[in-house]
Amino acid sequence: MKNILWILAGFLLLTSCSRTEYMVEGNSTIQTLDGKKLYLKAYKDNDLVDIDSSDVVHGKFSFSGTLDSVMMVSLFIDNECLMPFVLGPEDLSVHIGAARLYVTGSALNDTLYNFIRLKTRLDNQIAELPHKESQMIMDGVDEDVIMVRLNDEANRLAVQHDRLITSFITSNFNNVLGAGVFMILTSGYPYPVMTPQIEEILSKATPYFMNDVYVSKYIKAAKENMEQMGYGYDDTISEDSPTGASAMSESVPAE
Repeated sequence: MKNILWILAGFLLLTSCSRTEYMVEGNSTIQTLDGKKLYLKAYKDNDLVDIDSSDVVHGKFSFSGTLDSVMMVSLFIDNECLMPFVLGPEDLSVHIGAARLYVTGSALNDTLYNFIRLKTRLDNQIAELPHKESQMIMDGVDEDVIMVRLNDEANRLAVQHDRLITSFITSNFNNVLGAGVFMILTSGYPYPVMTPQIEEILSKATPYFMNDVYVSKYIKAAKENMEQMGYGYDDTISEDSPTGASAMSESVPAE
């Protein structure tokens, strides 16, 4: 009997030691955030759930607690997502400004925000295309020339955009960033669907990535939806299939 009690005690000790403490200190230079409540949300049970909250007081806020494991979280105000980051054992610093939002304090967050910087740069170039068109019209450039030039540039940027996202996910299959950015990517779709980009990602996926709860549920739902729409899972999915283009343009906040 004593041996059993010692085993149980040891198990409880190991369980408690496996939990990770987190600490996040934040500052905001946006005055309208003062007095607001910020929430940390994470994917759980097929939904985003609150895991912590903090009031913004004189531009300062903080979160602290324990985790079962390192995870991707999102910082929300009301129903608006401000920014994603990785929550783990490192002490993190969050900055919210009118021009930049970023997190420092861990290697995974450095990797994530380097990706966001690159993606934001491409997003800005894509957003600039209508202005370029207007400027070319004002300069008297032939409409056919404008169409060819801007279509070529739009296609080039779209390819770079998709390659950046695909490369980032595949390079981070074995940590929380891969599944986390996959969730951000696919949350931009109106419903779970298989696209050429997702097919490429899955063709290289590791067991760690495929066993992620969100990833596995998304793939199952996407396959079922494609079958209902008349696309066999093994069929080649064309760029004209539903949501064939990347839907991540509005999913990651600018820094």
